[in-house]
Amino acid sequence: MGTATAGKSGRGTPAAWRNWAGNVTAAPARVVTPTSVGELQDVVRRAAEDGLRVKAVGTGHSFTAAAATDGVLVRPQALSGIQAIDREAGTVTVAAGTVLKDLNLALAREGLSLTNMGDIMEQTVSGATSTGTHGTGRDSASIAAQIRALDLVTADGRLLNCSEKGTDEEREVFAAARLGIGALGIVTALTFAVEPLFLLTAREEPMAFDRVTAEFDEHVTENEHFEFYWFPHTGNCNTKRNNRSQGPAAPPGAVSSWVEDELLSNGIFQAVNSLGRAVPAAIPAIARVASRALSARTYTDIPYKVFTSPRRVRFVEMEYALPRERVVEALRELKRLVDGSDLRISFPVEVRTAPADDIPLSTASGRETAYIAVHMYRGTPYQAYFTAAELIFTAHGGRPHWGKVHTRDAEYLAGAYPRFGEFTALRDRLDPERLFGNDYLRRVLGA
Repeated sequence: MGTATAGKSGRGTPAAWRNWAGNVTAAPARVVTPTSVGELQDVVRRAAEDGLRVKAVGTGHSFTAAAATDGVLVRPQALSGIQAIDREAGTVTVAAGTVLKDLNLALAREGLSLTNMGDIMEQTVSGATSTGTHGTGRDSASIAAQIRALDLVTADGRLLNCSEKGTDEEREVFAAARLGIGALGIVTALTFAVEPLFLLTAREEPMAFDRVTAEFDEHVTENEHFEFYWFPHTGNCNTKRNNRSQGPAAPPGAVSSWVEDELLSNGIFQAVNSLGRAVPAAIPAIARVASRALSARTYTDIPYKVFTSPRRVRFVEMEYALPRERVVEALRELKRLVDGSDLRISFPVEVRTAPADDIPLSTASGRETAYIAVHMYRGTPYQAYFTAAELIFTAHGGRPHWGKVHTRDAEYLAGAYPRFGEFTALRDRLDPERLFGNDYLRRVLGA
């Protein structure tokens, strides 16, 4: 059996790790890239013998320190690719280090698709599901809710094959580990439900803030996937409605796509945010001009091309999941806060929805959910805005996204999640010595 590749810097010491946004760094004692599940099991056993904690990290798209460690940092990228497709069962099994973009491309070639997904494709499948990545959907939930089985290396080096059809232990672990924040072990493979490739028609339309909030429930009910973006310092929003279509496919033209996705969403947006960071007083005027420049468009394409878009402007984000019936009032409070303060916000505020699911630590666990996400351009002070927003969200019973900036601790989260104790009890059994622990998990799950 081979040994996992150790990542080193040019000076022979482990390379420092930094997340995508640049707001989290770590200095691990070892960085390893196992090329097989057996090697990963050896890595876990050796870490335990050496008294080092061990964490797996994907592409670093979380804004929290969920994957940070001063022990052994596992990079799963060598464990990638589709392992099996079961068309009769409607499932695909994929190695944990597979990037969502590669999975979506491979599925499309096979005439298959996930039912729903988030708006970026740069995460690994294990990183995305472990932190609760989601899109928006009336009936279809997060990526983790689409998992049908998973393989997990536990603290004692065992490999558990978990599903609803397994032993009592395997069923219990499956229920929780679909969204485990890395606290229960290291995921090595995931089996997702998939379906034959279908088409979605996207309708993007500017809409006034007062109208979209007044009609929010109507839009959610009438559309399979509804979301909108509010531009702070304005009364303007942009809405997006995605619904299944019989076709034919009518993707955006090359010029239109470049203008919307590259020029406006990345190129000009980057320049606007850089200007706003240098001259904050200009942000409200910029926001008014930018939000009025939006125009309606409709296009039809395969799912991942409709759900996702390139995101190259770097930012820091906080997102809270609220009971769906509370989201409009919370958003109105946020608007009043921004309008009546000296805050200068150059990023839109995003609102999405999800149906209730049965995953203990899912932000939609047991309740119909709506999400409010606030962002700040990287390098811009975000604490005042996020602190004020968090006070609003928590007052409405909000649950923070596990991979995005927040200040909540285990005491708060135990009250926000009815099945919190179920998860922590399983963690106590699987990892009593906290081999997979770190400072972030200590804060959000307890010692």
